[in-house]
Amino acid sequence: MKKYFIPILVVFVFIWVLKGISSSPQRGNDANYNVNVTVDSQAKDGLDLQALTELVKKGKSAEDIEGKLNQPGGINNLDLDEDNKVDFIKVTEYGNKKDAYGFSFTVNLDGGEEQEIAEIEIEKAGENAEIVTRGNEQIYGRNQCYHSYHPVTTFLLWSYLIRPHPFYFSPWRYGYYPSYYGYHRPVGRSVYRTRTRNLTRNSTVKPLSANSAKSKSSLSNPNRGKYANKGIRKSLSNPTSTQKQFRARNVSRKTGSGGFGKQKTSGYGGSTTRRSYSARGFSSGRGYGGGGK
Repeated sequence: MKKYFIPILVVFVFIWVLKGISSSPQRGNDANYNVNVTVDSQAKDGLDLQALTELVKKGKSAEDIEGKLNQPGGINNLDLDEDNKVDFIKVTEYGNKKDAYGFSFTVNLDGGEEQEIAEIEIEKAGENAEIVTRGNEQIYGRNQCYHSYHPVTTFLLWSYLIRPHPFYFSPWRYGYYPSYYGYHRPVGRSVYRTRTRNLTRNSTVKPLSANSAKSKSSLSNPNRGKYANKGIRKSLSNPTSTQKQFRARNVSRKTGSGGFGKQKTSGYGGSTTRRSYSARGFSSGRGYGGGGK
């Protein structure tokens, strides 16, 4: 009898182990074991103001800046309506005083609304051109300003600005874009930072104090104060009350449509996605690639 005891014990242990494995919770159905995946993405993360300033410094004209800004693989990673397609940024040129010029950057949204993203103004200061960039308050929060200087003798854009010409007003609108613009999806944060780092690695663009006189514009920007009441689903730094209400309704609908094992919570301070998995070390990644709009 003893000679059968050990084999029987081995078989018993083997069956017990198999039973334990088969009864373990399946991935996505374990309510007691959670791996939290946090996504914190705001609208301001889609356009780096320092990189935008450097791009403008290298531009040849307002239209040239608009073209470079909207090329796939560039510094524009905005997706305000969260349709997984990078928004087209329009450029509007303006100026109402000698030796001072400006560019306004806006996005048209479905429904005919327009949201200003930022403005850049350039003014002659001695032998230099002083460049001041102001982020829109809803997108970037209050007093997000940058400045830098560029010698006018080597500033190609300055020769365009002082040459007599009609101000450039982008002719494009929502759904109607130039042939060079191809619909493409936003990239991940690390990829985007690599792109902008190529422009800002040796940048002379620095933050501007909120108390500085240059933080307030003396030029008339035709787009200043334009904002979208609806259509922006991305998290904003300082939204209007209407923008808050619209996004709260949209987030509520998205949360209500979620499935078992997934819960989404979101606010203007960022968004959080929690998913439940059954095994440690399992991670979720987001893929990006080309796409149509």
